[in-house]
Amino acid sequence: MRSTRRAGEGMSTISTGASMAGDTVSGGGRRSRTTDAKLSEIGFDESAPLLEVEDLQVEFRTRDGVASAVNGTTFSVAAGETLGILGESGCGKSVTAQAIMGILDSPPAFIAGGSVKLRGVDLLSLPEETRRRVRANRVAMVFQDALSSLNPVFTVGRQLGELFRRHRGYTKAEARAEAVRLLDLVGIPAAADRVSDFPHQFSAGMRQRVMIAMSLALDPDVLIADEPTTALDVTVQAQIMKLLADLQAERNMGLILITHDMGVVADVADKICVMYAGKIVERADVYSIYRNPAHPYTKALLESIPRLDRKGQQLASIEGLPPMLTRLPAGCSFNPRCAIARERCITDEPPLYDIGDGRQTACHYHEEVLGS
Repeated sequence: MRSTRRAGEGMSTISTGASMAGDTVSGGGRRSRTTDAKLSEIGFDESAPLLEVEDLQVEFRTRDGVASAVNGTTFSVAAGETLGILGESGCGKSVTAQAIMGILDSPPAFIAGGSVKLRGVDLLSLPEETRRRVRANRVAMVFQDALSSLNPVFTVGRQLGELFRRHRGYTKAEARAEAVRLLDLVGIPAAADRVSDFPHQFSAGMRQRVMIAMSLALDPDVLIADEPTTALDVTVQAQIMKLLADLQAERNMGLILITHDMGVVADVADKICVMYAGKIVERADVYSIYRNPAHPYTKALLESIPRLDRKGQQLASIEGLPPMLTRLPAGCSFNPRCAIARERCITDEPPLYDIGDGRQTACHYHEEVLGS
């Protein structure tokens, strides 16, 4: 096993891990966003790819054994690009995001190998204090449960404003003005009045908008949205997804959208990675993966989505459960649930085969899947 790096400590809920970036005062007394000296010393190369995750490995060391939650994950995200990471609960999606952010609880979580490069700098090699400075200024995250992520005893304006007061040196009045601006940016009506409300006074959809506003406060280059539409009705889901897409286009951010709902990302993602049991099993552009999946797991996920042209038919389901990460099956991890599994699938772990047009799939019989 590779040398082990200790995962970063959990970050503050209110500050969302914002880095302690300094700011200068421009004409008229308004502070403009700048990178402080310590952040600039990190040496980001703005000509390098925005985000590159290479062979990332995360394991949880428990009394029951070592669980390989993320096992060799590799992907990249460019400026203005949306990457969808799909899969069932427990497949490693959120752990991957937390590893990128540096907010894994350690112990029991440890980063066992790989790299996470932001503009050419490996974030995993940075000291925790330096890593904290990077969070929110360069990479931010929207968590899936807004109600539990927001502090119930402070107004949303105070929680938004704290980012600017603590990390930008704004006065109380300036911080409040920024909070109002952000609430207005994410489409909350009467933002100047709602800034004094508490989280429980907002609907679920509006709380998620507050979380998006908080994540965008310091103008990050990469935004990770972890199940941002969970527990929201279909109409509100569409509104949140449109908001994220509009803000990304306006700011040219890289967006990583984590979800188990393939319908959510169909209209917004540029490319998709499908994860199963801690590994990427298929990687392709969004059109190819929806038109003709190359892995049995991806195909099964698509077949489980309700379709208007199949009224009255029983929905397909994937039998069984994902494997225990402490006791992964030999060969292909999906073989106990796969409809076309054969002897080779039980004995030989499939690599990610290149199948053309930038597509990859971890299936020995991908040609059969493509032709079905």
